[in-house]
Amino acid sequence: MINDEEKFMKLVYMIINYNDASSVLDLWNQIKDYTSIDEVLVVDNHSSDDSFSVLKKIKQKKLRVIQTESNRGYGSAINYGTNDVLKRYSDAYIVISNADIVVSSEKDLITLTKGLEKKNVGITAPTIIEHGIKNRGWKLPTPGQDILENLVYFGRKFQKKRMYPESHYQKKTSVVDVVSGCVFLMKASTIRDAGYFDENVFLYYEENIMARKLETLQLKSVLYNDIAFVHNHSVSIDKSVKRLNKYKILKKSQAYFEKYYNHANCFERFLLWLTNWVSYGIFAVVYKVQDIIKR
Repeated sequence: MINDEEKFMKLVYMIINYNDASSVLDLWNQIKDYTSIDEVLVVDNHSSDDSFSVLKKIKQKKLRVIQTESNRGYGSAINYGTNDVLKRYSDAYIVISNADIVVSSEKDLITLTKGLEKKNVGITAPTIIEHGIKNRGWKLPTPGQDILENLVYFGRKFQKKRMYPESHYQKKTSVVDVVSGCVFLMKASTIRDAGYFDENVFLYYEENIMARKLETLQLKSVLYNDIAFVHNHSVSIDKSVKRLNKYKILKKSQAYFEKYYNHANCFERFLLWLTNWVSYGIFAVVYKVQDIIKR
C-alpha cells in the first residue's frame, strides 16, 4: 500500500474494452479492493454489443465507465481515456490494460508504478505470459527487417532476430525498445508530451510508434523480469476473410510506421508493398483451403 507521503499522484487503472464485458468484470473483481488504485476507468471503445450498458449498471465509487463516440482503434481509445484523466487530475499514473489480464499482485503493481518515478523512464511493464510463453518486449525493426518479415514462411525466422537474447533479462529490470501493448504503465503527462498515441493506425504497431516518440523525449521503456502478468488472449479459429482483414490492417500499420517513424526510403517502401501483397495472395489461397478442409 502506498501511504499519503509516498503517493504524489493518483493511480488510475484504465481498461480498454470492446465487446468483452465479462472479462472487464473479471478484472474489476480482481483489482477493486486494491487500496493503491484510486480509480478503475473503463473505456468502452464503442462496443457493438451491450457491454457499455452492462458495465454502467455497476454502481461503485471507484469505478468510472465512459464510451468513445466511435471505434477508431486501440490507440484512440487510450487517448480518449487519457484526456478524461487529465480533465480531472493535473497528472496521474495510468495502467493501460486489455480486459483479459490477470494482475500478479497489488505489490507488483505498486512496484511498477514506483518505477515511473525514476529518471528518464517513460514506460514500465511486467513480463507478459500468454499461453505459457513469455513476452518480454522486442527491438524496433529496421525497414530491411520488416521487409524480410513479410516473406511467407520465413518471416518468423527473421522476427526472432528482433528478440533480445536471454542474457538481456538476467537482472531485475531490463531496458527494451518496445513493450507489449496488452498492459503497461505511463504517466498521463508523458502520453500528452509524446503527442498521444497516433490515431492513424487502427490496430498493430501502436507500441512501435510510441517507442519512437519516447526516443524523441529521451525516455526509456523498462521491463520488470520478476513481475509477470497473464494475458488470457483467446485463440479462436478465424474464417479466412477475418484473418485476411487482420493481415491487411497489420500491413497498413506497418507501412505507416515505416514511412512516418522509421524513415524508410522509396525503394524500401516499394519492397514492403511488394512482399506484403505477394504474401497476401499466398495467404488468401492457404486460408481458403484450410477453411474448406475444416468444413
